[in-house]
Amino acid sequence: MVESNFTVLDLLDLHVQELDELELQCISGRKGLSRKITMPDLNRPGLALSGFFDSFAYERIQLFGRGEVAYIDMLMRDKNYTNIRQLFTYQIPCCIFSRNVIPSNEFIKIAEESNCPILLTALESTEFSARIIRVLSNVFAPKKTVHGVFLEVFGLGIILLGASGIGKSETALELIERGHRLVADDIVELRCLNGNSLLGRGANPAVAHHMEVRGLGIINIVQLYGVGAVRDQKEVQLVVRLEEWDDTKLYDRIGTDEQTIEFLGVKVPMVEIPVRTGRNIPIIVETAAMNERLKKMGYFSAKEFNQNILKWIESNDAQSYYRIDDSY
Repeated sequence: MVESNFTVLDLLDLHVQELDELELQCISGRKGLSRKITMPDLNRPGLALSGFFDSFAYERIQLFGRGEVAYIDMLMRDKNYTNIRQLFTYQIPCCIFSRNVIPSNEFIKIAEESNCPILLTALESTEFSARIIRVLSNVFAPKKTVHGVFLEVFGLGIILLGASGIGKSETALELIERGHRLVADDIVELRCLNGNSLLGRGANPAVAHHMEVRGLGIINIVQLYGVGAVRDQKEVQLVVRLEEWDDTKLYDRIGTDEQTIEFLGVKVPMVEIPVRTGRNIPIIVETAAMNERLKKMGYFSAKEFNQNILKWIESNDAQSYYRIDDSY
């Protein structure tokens, strides 16, 4: 799902982390702040300023750096406003000037006539481009919601899935008690970044760090366990599906067969854990997290175990163990 109603005003109000701070301010064209931004790309309008409008990417945010500003100043000195006026005949979302460079009064006046917002950023063009592309890629990333509990266990982002009442919240509560962190409970929003990475967070940030525990009601994890027990978002790296123990089902007891689950075209490793009385599910989830980290480091316990068994079978010790003595 694409953010089809994302506007220039939303861009100005966007709350981002310090490393992606855009440092934007509006100096003109406030009537156009409701204009929609429809794609996470930028355009440098140097060719358009020179009069070449073929394939002009007017639907993108227009970024003006030192080169574009110098060319505009030259046009202003020559009182040549033709290309600038033609530029603003297009429905441009907004124009952004880097290094807090304020364009000439004539340029601002022409932009005002078309209600095009003029924004400033203190950042250099290259740095601003990198930041805003990261920010907008996140805004326009395909997304979906899943019902589950999302935690960080030993640095690994794990989503607990399962039927209602299976014990997801109770398992998560025990993991938080053991020092792990909650990202979201009940409704988790997933965003696909760069086509190969899933970022998860609470669908509603205002209630993401609350949990519903049957018998207790709604509890606030931050107030009970402190800010160190939560985080806002995390990459999804493992899915743990909890299900009722089924005696007729054959569960994987070795682990050589890797299971995956797909969200938004991205495959994520998955393990199925049967639940019944006496099983310590939080410890099993911790073990699954550590085992997945080992896999990412290139160590696959089940496959190594299988290879060791095959080597032992082919060895002389195994042959002598199974050799039949003809004297009996």
